Amino acid sequence: MSIYQATASAPVNIACIKYWGKRDTKLILPTNSSLSVTLDQDHLRSTTTSRADPSFKQDRLWLNGEEDEIKDGGRLATCIKEMRALRRQLELKNSSLPKIADFAVHISSRNNFPTAAGLASSASGFAALVASLAALYQLPTDASHLSLISRQGSGSACRSLFGGFVAWQMGENPDGSDSYAVQVAPREHWPDIHALICVVSDDKKGTSSTSGMQRTVETSPLLQHRIKHVVPERMRAISEAILARDFDAFARITMQDSNQFHAVCLDTDPPIFYMNDVSRAIIALIVEYNRVSVANNGKLKAAYTYDAGPNAVIYAPKENLKEIVELIIKYFPQAEPFKDPFGLFTGTGVQGKVVEGFNEAVAKPFGVGAVKGLIHTRVGDGPRTLGAEEALLGKDGFPLKK
Repeated sequence: MSIYQATASAPVNIACIKYWGKRDTKLILPTNSSLSVTLDQDHLRSTTTSRADPSFKQDRLWLNGEEDEIKDGGRLATCIKEMRALRRQLELKNSSLPKIADFAVHISSRNNFPTAAGLASSASGFAALVASLAALYQLPTDASHLSLISRQGSGSACRSLFGGFVAWQMGENPDGSDSYAVQVAPREHWPDIHALICVVSDDKKGTSSTSGMQRTVETSPLLQHRIKHVVPERMRAISEAILARDFDAFARITMQDSNQFHAVCLDTDPPIFYMNDVSRAIIALIVEYNRVSVANNGKLKAAYTYDAGPNAVIYAPKENLKEIVELIIKYFPQAEPFKDPFGLFTGTGVQGKVVEGFNEAVAKPFGVGAVKGLIHTRVGDGPRTLGAEEALLGKDGFPLKK
């Protein structure tokens, strides 16, 4: 008997121009366009296995080994239903195809990073779900079309269907048919862009993105200014910077947009605080690091950005990462040795230090554990279809025990 199963992985993406606010909460249509960098799946990814089988009684999904309810009309159910409809269209056009659209599916998904801790787990998770169903159903659909579906699971998931530098075009149509992701440039265009993620907290967020952004839409006058006057120009300018590989412009716009996103959260009634003292100290360090660089050669060397949480993502050309890691470790000593996937340090490991001319008084040193971990990664590729050896479902169609 045939087994109809496929496994795919999808990447995390971290936005430089932030998505915050929906104009349609059911279809997940944003109030503004956004742009992100896709990160390398060798370091951060969601992996999902989907199987269709006539013996399955109902659609079921497990996340990190725990069953997650698929609610009627909910986001998971919507994505599965939309993907199933695409398979059904194929079967109607080609009578020789096996009729698997009518089978229930079992889906198992795992993240290799903390879920719901400000590391965009819903984005990579829904992208992996859609990518694995697309492989299961053997859909000849392009990534932009699939992004229309993943968007209905988690808005930023549409950007995780591409590698490199990705824009989510907000669109104008009420049905959402023109609200999808497009690739601004592939990873190979600017492979030099690296990222250091400072994991400030791996706890679940106090205010979820979904509830937080709707409160902002309802109460923040600053958001209205942002979506009408600020974001359109920034989208144009940062796309130009990426195509020109102009890190100075890329960094300036990225930091400005992170600042404004958190200003909009503060402008919400009641205010939303995603950053904490550690987050703000990291900003002070990067600002001073850039001040020294601008004084010496006129160019920025790093860019911080924060999503809806306290974790910092620092973008920089690879050549600057060694200095940045040393800077962060000087102020935030680590309990565990730095995992050095790119071989920046040899022999003795990392010694915390600052660059010459750095004003050490811009932040106070913190104790061990203030930054729980550092993840060094880089711009990466889009979803990958994986082999059977990486499947997360066993022969019985239930999750493998890890």
